[in-house]
Amino acid sequence: MSKTPFAAIALAIAIAVLAAGCASDGGGEPVAPAAPDADNGAALFAASCALCHGERGVGSETGPPLVHPIYEPGHHSDDSFRNAMKNGVASHHWNFGNMPARPELSDGDIEDIIAYVRAIQREAGIY
Repeated sequence: MSKTPFAAIALAIAIAVLAAGCASDGGGEPVAPAAPDADNGAALFAASCALCHGERGVGSETGPPLVHPIYEPGHHSDDSFRNAMKNGVASHHWNFGNMPARPELSDGDIEDIIAYVRAIQREAGIY
């Protein structure tokens, strides 16, 4: 059996994986996705999340604290936060009721909010 078909398939897969992670600038040049911005995430969190989750994610009478070990990355991954903001989530750790989806937030906004939440968690010693 020739190694050529395997090498060609492996190369095609590698190119597809790399292309999936990059956008184009319109001229055919790949552009890497913007890195999440925790500072922008802080402003977005204040405007969209703090009413329930409290200033700096410490919780409130209407929503749970995100600066809490239960939300550390090993228990609630970034995908958990993405899903909650995009689709809402049923109450499962606290008795605050279900979290509604946040359709006004773009994918970039969500990434920035996650970066902010992870930053304030790290400041609190939650890894």
